[in-house]
Amino acid sequence: MTGRSPKLQRAYDLKSKEEAEAVYDEWAAEYDADMLAGMDYVAPANAANRLVDLAGADLGPVLDAGCGTGLVGKVLASRSVAVIDGLDLSRGMLDQARATGAYRNLTKADLTKRLDIPDNTYAAAICVGTITDGHVGPEVFDELVRVVRPGGLVVATVAHVWESRKVGEYLNGLVEAGRIHLREADEWESVNGEDVRCKIPVLEVR
Repeated sequence: MTGRSPKLQRAYDLKSKEEAEAVYDEWAAEYDADMLAGMDYVAPANAANRLVDLAGADLGPVLDAGCGTGLVGKVLASRSVAVIDGLDLSRGMLDQARATGAYRNLTKADLTKRLDIPDNTYAAAICVGTITDGHVGPEVFDELVRVVRPGGLVVATVAHVWESRKVGEYLNGLVEAGRIHLREADEWESVNGEDVRCKIPVLEVR
């Protein structure tokens, strides 16, 4: 892959929460340059635009789970989404996201645990670049569905692990439990100009 930062491979090889914090804190200042300029990483824009295209810009508060440096928040704000809250494990990443001015609230949080957010708080949730190697598994969908209001959408990107982490099977379980309607799970470009793609499942909360 053209221009891949060595830190990207380190991110895929993460073994613990503490290691994840350290890697992303160290990477935060250079992340956008590495991923956007270096790789033409389009997954955040594709997912954010898909959410707005389906739900409309006046959809109410949105949770950006695993917000990183705020790539998703900037796209949502540019599409006139007024209220965006972000969660991330890395304080360094949160500092970068705060500098975008796109977010109402930014909070340090571990997406592998129950979120300190009441049920049905958000009109939608989005999770980009987090369900992948060395990060979190499909279990994160349980919490995202819990904090989104019935009728709201959860949009995510899933890179590399759709089969290995049985993401499709997990989502089918949520469908069978009556918690979601799986509106789509199409394949999209993740890195422009490279044969690197991801799935973008869209869940409608029941």
